[in-house]
Order: sequence, then C-alpha cells, then structure tokens
Amino acid sequence: MNLPPELFEQDVQRFALGTLFLIVWEILAVATIISVVMRARSAAGAWGWSMAMLAFPFIAVPLYWILGRQQFNGYIEKLATAQENNERIFHELAETLDPHFAKLEGENLRYGGVLERLSERRWTEGNEVCLLFDGKFIFDSIFKAMEKAEEYILVQFFIVKDDKLGERLRSLLLEKAKAGVRIYFVYDEIGSHKLSRYYVQSLRDAGVEIHAFHSTQGPSNRFQINFRNHRKIVVVDGRVGFVGGANVGDEYVERTDKYGEWRDTQVQLTGPSVLSLQMVFLSDYYWAAGSVPELKWTQISAADGSGCGAGESKVITLPTGPVERVEGGTIFFLNAITRARRRIWIASPYFVTDESIRSALQMAALRGADVRVMIPQTPDKWIPWLATFSYFEEMEAAGVRIFRFQPGFLHQKVFLVDESFSSVGTANLDNRSMRLNFEVSAVVLCPEFAKSVETMLEGDFARCHEVFGTDYTEKPWWFRVLVKLSRLASPVL
Repeated sequence: MNLPPELFEQDVQRFALGTLFLIVWEILAVATIISVVMRARSAAGAWGWSMAMLAFPFIAVPLYWILGRQQFNGYIEKLATAQENNERIFHELAETLDPHFAKLEGENLRYGGVLERLSERRWTEGNEVCLLFDGKFIFDSIFKAMEKAEEYILVQFFIVKDDKLGERLRSLLLEKAKAGVRIYFVYDEIGSHKLSRYYVQSLRDAGVEIHAFHSTQGPSNRFQINFRNHRKIVVVDGRVGFVGGANVGDEYVERTDKYGEWRDTQVQLTGPSVLSLQMVFLSDYYWAAGSVPELKWTQISAADGSGCGAGESKVITLPTGPVERVEGGTIFFLNAITRARRRIWIASPYFVTDESIRSALQMAALRGADVRVMIPQTPDKWIPWLATFSYFEEMEAAGVRIFRFQPGFLHQKVFLVDESFSSVGTANLDNRSMRLNFEVSAVVLCPEFAKSVETMLEGDFARCHEVFGTDYTEKPWWFRVLVKLSRLASPVL
C-alpha cells in the first residue's frame, strides 16, 4: 500500500531526525569515554564506565555526568581567595600552634611525616583525647560541652534528622542562641535530604548561621551531586572538639527494630588539635556560606589530664576529600597499613576497596602482622554489603581475618596500629570515602590512648562472628552472581 506523499515525507523526516539523534548521541558517548579515560583516578573505574557507555549509552552517559566525576571543582580556588583575604587568621593560628608542634622521631617521623605533607598540617603535642563509644554517651558529652559554650559553637554533620535527637539539638542551639552564643552550622544537603524546612528556618530565625554544604554551587558544578561532605565536627569556643562517626538521628542513641544496636565511636579533643579541627570546619563553612566568622585562634585550653592520654597525646587532624591532586583517602589508609609491624585492626561499616588497599592488607598479614577487619552483620546498603563477600577467599588465603559484628549495625571508623598509633574519624574503607567524600580523622600517637582503643575493639571482637571463604563459596549460585555483580559496581559506589 502506498502512503500519501505527506505521510511518507513525515516518516522520512522522523527517520532522519532519529538517525541524527543517534549519531549525535554516539559522538557524545565517545567524547564522554575520552573524558573518562583522561580524568578517571583508577583504571577499574575508567573501564567500568567505558564499557557501560558502549553497551548502554542512553543510560550510562547521563549517569556519568551526574555520578562519575572524581574531582570536586572550585573548592581549592575559593579557599585560596579566603586565605588571601584573611591572612591575619592564618598568622594568628601559626603563632599559636608553633610552640605546640610535635617533634617526631624514627618510625613516627617516617610515617607521620607523610600525613603532614598530605594534609599541610602539623602534629601537635599536649592534647587530651577521650574515647566516646556509646551513642548516648557521645551526644551527652557533646551537649554538655555545648551547654558550657560562652562565645560560639561550630556544628557540622552529614545527616541531621528531625527526630527526638534532632529536636534535642535544635532546642539546645535555640537556647544558646537566645543567650547570645554565636552558632555556625553546616549540613550535607544529600545526607540530610529529609530535614524539614521548619527545622532549618526555626534555627535561622533565632540567629543561627545554618547552611547546606551546597556541593553544586558554581557554573561547572551543577551536576556534581555524587560528592558528599561526610564530616562530623563539633567545636565549642575553640577549646573542645568532637569528631567521629555519629550523625544526628535516633538510631545512633537507641536500639531500633531495623538495625538493632547502632555501634559508633567518637573522640573528644582538648588542646592545640582543636584549633586545627576548627580550621577544617572553617574551610567547609566558607565554601557553604562565603563568609569567615570571628573565631578564637590565639588561645589553647590546657589539657587537664583527666582523659585518655592525660595531656600527652600527639594528634593530627587529617582532612581528605575530592579536591586533592593526590588521592588522600587512599594514601591515609595505605600509610597506616604499611607501618603495621605487629597488628592493624580496622573497624568500618563498609569493606569495598580497590586492589591497592587489599594488597596492602594481605602483605601486612603475610609479613606476620595480626590483620583484622570488623564489618557489620546487618546491612544498611545492600550493594556494598554483597560486594564484601567477594573478598573473603582472597583475604583468608593471605591470613587477613574478617569479623562481622552481630548485635546490630557497626558504623564506627576506627583503626589501631601496633602499640601507639590509632585513628577515629569519618572515613570508611570504601571507594566513596577514598575518592568522593570530604572526610576528617583524628590520628593519635599515644600508647595510653591506643590501649583504650585496644580494649574497646577487643570488646567489639568478642561480639563478632569470624567469616571465611566458605561463607561465600557455599552460598547458592544466584547469591554468588549477585555478589560478583555488586563487586563490578564497587569502583563507582
């Protein structure tokens, strides 16, 4: 049957437009693959994205431009401007900290120097570091410090929920703001996507300077929503600071039906390290708000000797993130693993690493170190949880022991190396923390504090079940297929 000329012409036009669209899209896919190859930080990630674009260009190309970027644009440049315009602050901070810079020797100098060059910060001595390892105790300690605030409170969390714990925080901040205490608050807009407008506006109406981190600001950053500010920081009057894994949500302080016990760890800092932590907050606050609040930089609260370390801890506050030319998160973990002689114990909610981290753990075990990795039994995200099974065989073969925490969800980010080196912070053992998240850790050199971390982790290991290669190989075939597919996704998780 012959089509009328006008219908035939319309079909030809549609076919031509469709063909043109396919050609343009394929050109865009090729250009995107070139971008992936030129910018990707890992070969695995480059191959994964490239293969996906060749197989599913209509899906993978837009996903890459939303999720695939590895470099966070504009942050360093904006901080350089802030530093140029606020030289007084950096001068005051340098003068204040200069008498407190620690002198490292031997192995501590060799490995600790890496962290100094990585972070452009110095180890300080004369710090007191207290270990907080119960959700209720963590927030009771934070709120107690806030209640004593006289001048200002700095607050930063990845997740803030408008629930009972969130309301406790809001009420306390409103009370302190009414009393004339200045409050500066940063939250991640993706992590806190359920936070109500009322919560934010009520604080803003009371004079609290509250801002979303706003990772998409700037003309070249409209699609960089895959980056997260995962830091959790509280500083009160520049004299006491808190950093660790806990966010603001009821599950962090009370048992829930979904997760059971939520296991987390925080540290409370007193001493010169607090000013370094305060500078990490200030960097993020300037990115979010575009202004520099008036804070204390010329005063250090002396440690009173009542906590772990008794004022003798050497501390470096180590920020890492997707703004660095080197992969700071990966180097941070590799540095800790390679310095281990007797042991390295790691607690992390996720164990989805690249080959370099896995090889370093295996090498540490093969040279005789006691290498243990503690992860959750209960998942909060299924793909990372499934991917972990794929590593059981190779880890066991080298002598790396993996344990699953049984009572609930393990969320702490802690590692312990030998007798004196430990870290508590926000960085997980996964690709996101290594490459995509803004993270911060308090790294501590102190035998007494390390002993307290050891005691804490021994208690956690006692509530774990050790897993082996058979926990993967004896699973049904369909489960093993899901595990392998999840592992393939690990470079872009």
